[in-house]
Amino acid sequence: MVTVGIDPHKHMHQAVALAQDGTRLGKPLATASGPQAVHKLLDWARALARGGPVLWAIEGGPGLGRAVADALLGAGQQVVWVPTRTMASHRRLSGPVGAKSDVIDAVAVARAALAEPDLAVHRIDPAVRQVRVLVDLREDLVQRRVALANRLMAMLHLEAGLSPGKGRLSTRTSLDRLEHRIARAGLEGAVGFVLADQIRELRVLIDRIAECERALKERLRPLAPGLLAIPGIGVVWAAVLISQVADVSRFSSSAKLARWAGCAPIPVFSSGRQRHRLHRGGNRQINRAFHSIAMVQARVEGPAREFVRAKEADKGKKGAYRALKRHLVDVVYRTMVADQQQRQAREVGQRAYGPAA
Repeated sequence: MVTVGIDPHKHMHQAVALAQDGTRLGKPLATASGPQAVHKLLDWARALARGGPVLWAIEGGPGLGRAVADALLGAGQQVVWVPTRTMASHRRLSGPVGAKSDVIDAVAVARAALAEPDLAVHRIDPAVRQVRVLVDLREDLVQRRVALANRLMAMLHLEAGLSPGKGRLSTRTSLDRLEHRIARAGLEGAVGFVLADQIRELRVLIDRIAECERALKERLRPLAPGLLAIPGIGVVWAAVLISQVADVSRFSSSAKLARWAGCAPIPVFSSGRQRHRLHRGGNRQINRAFHSIAMVQARVEGPAREFVRAKEADKGKKGAYRALKRHLVDVVYRTMVADQQQRQAREVGQRAYGPAA
């Protein structure tokens, strides 16, 4: 099998082909991004493979390389994703110290694919893609709302001499209270105009975020009914889990999902001493989701709080929360597998008997 490593960029893609033993095949190929890139890549790789199978490894997540990955998958090719950190580690191991170029990166991508058998396989799921697009939109809107709220609070303090009051400026109620305080202060002129304009813009962003969450809820009901039923997992975190994990069957066990999410401790054994340290790698967005879910569950009386209390004596408070996160990965994994199996069975039934009335 020939393994092709691709270092994707906005305007060009760099590809390098390796044989099964890791040796370079032919010359590297640099091609402009776009529809014509796929035809050039396929002709180039097929000539080097001489009719044999080709594995395409692309650096990063579904970002700059998503279009070429979709096109390759549509052409019947197998495509895997190589995380940037994995590529960087192979670049350090196989290249000159400090050296970096598009060709070196592409070689590191291909070698990572040869060394790592459990890389994420690229698949196209229209329903998951819709969720991912909405998650990205909501994240962008939330960032804009936070930035605008911070500017508004700074202006209240510096220009108007007012404190922002209790609570965050993320709800209509908090903005209503703030407008009443500004009206009582009798602010006029440019300061009053700018404050009113920023509050108006915040209301628009809050409404757009709520609308986005409603759209997410509609799409998640058939995708993840079991996931939404878990305490502490609302629409937002369920959408993040679905959009990031996508096909949960690519993880053969919950332990592999935990390692990918950065929720599994890393063994650091030395001189007969056995201990573990916190894993600071993995998918940080998924790690944040599990952390937030664990915090919500631990605040409420129930199994999660009992679990934390039982672990605190041995592991301390932080260790108990980390253990809860790891336990939640098992629960979420089983639930996502069940949801996906139900969805697949439903789709098979619809193809066989037609949609339900």
